[in-house]
Amino acid sequence: MDAGKALDLGRCYSCAVRHSGLCNALTDDELLRLKKIAHRRRYAPGEVIFLGEEQTDFFAAVCSGVVKLTKVLFDGRQQVVGLLLPPDCVGRACGKKTPYFAEAATEVELCCFPHGSFEQMLDGVPELKQRLLEQTLDELDSARDWMVLLGRKTAEEKVASLLLMLVTRAKRFDDSGEDQQQPVVLDLHLKRQEIGDFLGLSYETVCRQITALKKRGIIEQPSRRRFRLPNPQALATIAG
Repeated sequence: MDAGKALDLGRCYSCAVRHSGLCNALTDDELLRLKKIAHRRRYAPGEVIFLGEEQTDFFAAVCSGVVKLTKVLFDGRQQVVGLLLPPDCVGRACGKKTPYFAEAATEVELCCFPHGSFEQMLDGVPELKQRLLEQTLDELDSARDWMVLLGRKTAEEKVASLLLMLVTRAKRFDDSGEDQQQPVVLDLHLKRQEIGDFLGLSYETVCRQITALKKRGIIEQPSRRRFRLPNPQALATIAG
């Protein structure tokens, strides 16, 4: 790419999700078109991005941080139904309502696209529509895997599967080519109760399983939210 084009693209040129998310399907000229309709938004931990069933005016890609998706029932009960990491998408690309409550679990930066302008790009750039479809199907596969986890796995397998999922996502996004068997450090941005809600377990059960994994040397915990996995393959074996 020539220096002029890189200057035009600005922060898109060096964006962390440039080659892993929706933008991976775009040429430099198409990316420049997308940049013209996009804007960045930052959210502090705990800040609401979308309320469930509310009308939204934008669709977004996660550039950094973790977004927590929650389904709120009519009587106020809540269920954590998903965690979005770079380069996942928040909201609906072709709809102005989202059924889930989206909240920043950490400091979050989103790249946001107004619905109308983004839909026009989808119509004009088949590769972008194809990439969006592929990403949506990946999310559907993940949801089906999670149904198996919730319905068939033991408490130990559930906790190990959650940690393994986050490690796998982080390493895929990093794409550094490092040995997959090397120790991994993971920051888990969920409280124990939220982990329990996500996995269908009680707070006490989550605590017991994490303690058991530490005693077996499968995980180490330098701090409350930080985990170190000396051997990710051992965790994968437990996850089943």
